[in-house]
Amino acid sequence: MGLPPSLSTLNNKGETARAPRAPSLFARFFGKFKFLSKSLRYILAFATAFLVSQINLDYIEAFFYDLRVKYRMAPEISGDIIQIITDSKTVEQFKGVPGFDVHQLVLEKVKNKSPYAIVYVTDLTTIEGTDEQKKSFARTAAEFENLYQVTDELEMKGEQGKINLPPPLDTIKKASGPKTVDSKLFAKDGVTRRLFVSYQDQLMLHPILASHYNSEIKEAAKIRGQIDVFDSKQIYINFHPTGSFKTIRFEDIFNGTATDLNLENKIVLIGDDLGKSHNEYIYTPYLRTINTTTITEMHANMFETLIQNQSPLRTPKWFDFLMTLIISVLTVNVVLNLKPVRGIIILAGTAVSVWVLAYFSFFLFGLWISLAQIYLAIFLCYYFFIPYRLIIENRRSWEYYQKNRLLSQVEELKTNFISLMSHDLKTPIARIQGMTDIIAKDSVALSNNQREALDTIKVSSDDLLKFINSILNYARIESDGIELHWQNKDINELIKDVVKKNEFLAKLKHIQLITEFEPLFHVKLDPELIKQVFSNLIENAIKYSPENSKVLISTEEVDGKIIVQIADQGVGISGDELSNIFMKFFRSKEAKNSPIKGSGLGLYLAKYFVELHKGQIKVESSQGLGSTFTVELPVRN
Repeated sequence: MGLPPSLSTLNNKGETARAPRAPSLFARFFGKFKFLSKSLRYILAFATAFLVSQINLDYIEAFFYDLRVKYRMAPEISGDIIQIITDSKTVEQFKGVPGFDVHQLVLEKVKNKSPYAIVYVTDLTTIEGTDEQKKSFARTAAEFENLYQVTDELEMKGEQGKINLPPPLDTIKKASGPKTVDSKLFAKDGVTRRLFVSYQDQLMLHPILASHYNSEIKEAAKIRGQIDVFDSKQIYINFHPTGSFKTIRFEDIFNGTATDLNLENKIVLIGDDLGKSHNEYIYTPYLRTINTTTITEMHANMFETLIQNQSPLRTPKWFDFLMTLIISVLTVNVVLNLKPVRGIIILAGTAVSVWVLAYFSFFLFGLWISLAQIYLAIFLCYYFFIPYRLIIENRRSWEYYQKNRLLSQVEELKTNFISLMSHDLKTPIARIQGMTDIIAKDSVALSNNQREALDTIKVSSDDLLKFINSILNYARIESDGIELHWQNKDINELIKDVVKKNEFLAKLKHIQLITEFEPLFHVKLDPELIKQVFSNLIENAIKYSPENSKVLISTEEVDGKIIVQIADQGVGISGDELSNIFMKFFRSKEAKNSPIKGSGLGLYLAKYFVELHKGQIKVESSQGLGSTFTVELPVRN
């Protein structure tokens, strides 16, 4: 229910600008202290990252590495590796482990299928046979150029030929392709994770044969992921799940029952799965149980890693340190600046995010990001700085407690003082009002000046009494609250009484009070408090409106609520002050700049009284365009 705003404008009150003051000695010291405190945080974060980077965490890092290997999608295989395995069923058919005579027949059949290379993983010195059978086998083997006996032995430079097989098998080439186990170095958990590329600049068997399929690695420096281990170059094996490589049974070759026997241009590995010794098997990142991954399958994974040149690539140490440092700084700031629950959530989210990054980097690009250092840095930073945070929080809590206790005492003294002073002031004011009434009713005629002075005394005493009543109501709210005295009343009648009492004030400023009341049912309320609410709103509308303007007071019932609106054409309230208008002791800039005096408690009390009735009060206003206050009261409380 808006009215045309007044065209009158307000003059801005000029204020003399003050020269900026130089910061105090305490402020400068405190600023330096804060700078030093923040610098110390970063220094400690750097120290933590540096310390963590010096700790050997291979065992933990290997655990995270194995998780990534185990739970990724299995990489595709080239199909260039074939295994021929002797197992318990082979022994059952031949009534024992096949000897050289059987191996020679199988070797001839394999050779006739034109493989690229035949690699004996089975130790030829353990196969039984006569000297003639050994010589015959050696002659057959010599007819095939790329037949090797792979061995764990290594030759130093200048010692070539010292690891040959004993006669008459010495014509068979014996090549180094050692099995590695993380027993004394690295993770120390007995898992095989690496293969030799070279030893003292001498290439091992695996890169020599794999270069036939991948010409890129003919230049050894281009083999991905090489690390220096003593005098050797090694890489991590890109393991496949057990059973990934095509396997043919030894007896099926012998019997000619092997179906789809395509060995052309393949690397054929001949090995054992007899279950006689744990030396026939290895632990892998996939499995750490006995009799699962054979030595033969280990060599198949080695060849496959080199053929595809897909060895996992570890991030450099500077990158690991940088990641650890970033996480350390983040953890320190989270611990010291955020609330505990939110901080834990952020740190947990960071840990998960780092894991996701590491997992997908490994899965998509074969990039191995170290996690052990990062997680240890989070742990150390959190538990190193939590005690410091608790000390700070305890100190702040103690300071807040002391300040709060002091403020409570001051507030109590202030409330008691206001209450006592207000009560003591009401008595002389009542006497002043009584005396003015007696003088006004006296039959002795007063001059115009006397009559004007008497009116001024009466108005001033009324204003002072209203102010004291506001203070008393505020004191009651701050101490014990206000008890409501419920009665069934017609709000229209209450507002009419308020309007009638303010008609004289409106006439002085030639302000027209317009009322638009809808018929309303009686409502249960505290009439004295509600009259104070509307009296305050209507008086403010009159006080802050220009002369010859209008104030509209309306009532209606909407959706079970009684809506009362008081709209004026006054100076209005700026948008940045609307949210504070109902705060105690708050007065807008326009009110402070006007000659109208006030306590700043009227709207605060009005809001409090309305909310006691389960209602609400709102305001809509623009500077220079007037204000509309809306009071909503429920029909039933």
